Amino acid sequence: MPMNDQGRPSRPTSAAAETAAPRGTFTGNRALDLEEALIFEIGRPDTSGVDLPAPSAAKARLGSLARKAPLGLPGLSEPEAVRHYVRLSRRNYSIDAGLYPLGSCTMKHNPRLNEKMARLAGFSDVHPLQPTSTVPGALELIGEVGRWLTELTGMAAVAMSPKAGAHGELAGMMAIKAALKARGLDKPVVLVPESAHGTNPATAAAIGFEVRAVPARADGTVGAADVRAAIDERVGAIMLTNPNTCGIFEPEVAEIAAAIHEAGGYFYCDGANFNAIVGKVRPGDFGVDAMHINLHKTFSTPHGGGGPGAGPVVLSERLAAFAPLPFVRVTDGEAVLVENPEDTADGETPYGRLTAFHGQMGMFTRAYAYMLSHGADGLRQASEDAVLSANYLRACLSDVMTLPFPDHPSMHEVLFDDRFLDGTGVTTLDFAKAMIDEGYHPMTMYFPLVVHGAMLIEPTESESKAALDLFAATLRDLVFAATGGDSERFTGAPRFAPRRRLDETRAARSPKLRWDKPAAAE
Repeated sequence: MPMNDQGRPSRPTSAAAETAAPRGTFTGNRALDLEEALIFEIGRPDTSGVDLPAPSAAKARLGSLARKAPLGLPGLSEPEAVRHYVRLSRRNYSIDAGLYPLGSCTMKHNPRLNEKMARLAGFSDVHPLQPTSTVPGALELIGEVGRWLTELTGMAAVAMSPKAGAHGELAGMMAIKAALKARGLDKPVVLVPESAHGTNPATAAAIGFEVRAVPARADGTVGAADVRAAIDERVGAIMLTNPNTCGIFEPEVAEIAAAIHEAGGYFYCDGANFNAIVGKVRPGDFGVDAMHINLHKTFSTPHGGGGPGAGPVVLSERLAAFAPLPFVRVTDGEAVLVENPEDTADGETPYGRLTAFHGQMGMFTRAYAYMLSHGADGLRQASEDAVLSANYLRACLSDVMTLPFPDHPSMHEVLFDDRFLDGTGVTTLDFAKAMIDEGYHPMTMYFPLVVHGAMLIEPTESESKAALDLFAATLRDLVFAATGGDSERFTGAPRFAPRRRLDETRAARSPKLRWDKPAAAE
């Protein structure tokens, strides 16, 4: 019998005890898996966990905006509040907990060195309203990040103020709209491939463009001939993702750029997947006029939670003059913040102010730390390793899972479809839920929409071969279980998560966003 170092048995002494179902507990807890009521049920709105002196009388200044009812927050002591949020954090999957294969969103490791740099005094405590004369170092850092981005993309200018990728996308398309207007052209149509990110048509429509779809070819790419066929005198731009959302580098991207330029339009590139090509190819060299960059995807700043974010947009010579305010201009090594139209130089014709303040300083600092710690060769290797990881998983799984586009090598992510599940009774969603039981966040499911039952996996460059091998072995085991008739393993999953499978459609359509005190029992 195995013994631990205290000399006690380290497993039950009988087979019966080993196979017995675990008994319930009085608390509902299961060791470190702690059950907890809602925070409103733990605390009471009519109490406080902190002793505060009564406020002195003060003249009301809020008028009709004054609160008319109590705040209604539960009163908790500090230990209760800390325990509540720690327990919640343990229920959330994260890149710090394990491999995060979410395709298209690039859940890569955020080096702790970057976090340390972002907390340096002078960066972490910059206030947006303090005089710019007091923050020359912050402006210089913003200028340096912008210099790296223009060099890596082969572009002429950069707007650092957008707060997220979609915001940068908006900035780039507004620059295109301003450029068309400055040339006196009425070109209200934007071409958008069917495989594009959903934000692409939404952004174009939001600023008054008419969206015209371009079909994807059978191999998942966009053909230059199809683009030319869709172009007429009303087309002013195309929005194309490269590498595209199927994880494929567009082979005819230069020809597509040439076609749109010949028609007098502009080429907007969705830079969401720039992390696959950094140091390998510069988008400006194949004809891109504007491209946003997700700092969280390519340069390891934190991702998710609605912020804080940063989505700089780089602009070609054709659009550089239209960069929005505010922006940083570097002259003779000195960084200056240009905030007002009267501060612009000859040739600078910004289309207006995109945002109240310049950007998210913490994101710029983290991205710059990542750039400096890697250097040019390290950034290139990160791209190469991301592509290698995706193609390694492709090689490990393509004999048991089905590839919708087998004729193109994968870039930073590999796309499978659900044909291998045909006849098993197991759906794509069932497969994803079973991954949760195995301790993995599911890959992106059902996207891109051009592939039925899509399963998009992006391992990133952060994972070791051992981590990829275990992940691949897990998926293979799930495939064998599904094709071997063990459908119960999937339809009942997840079994081991804090909560079982939810009615996600109902939760999305009828969310409960407010806690109401239950009626007293009769």
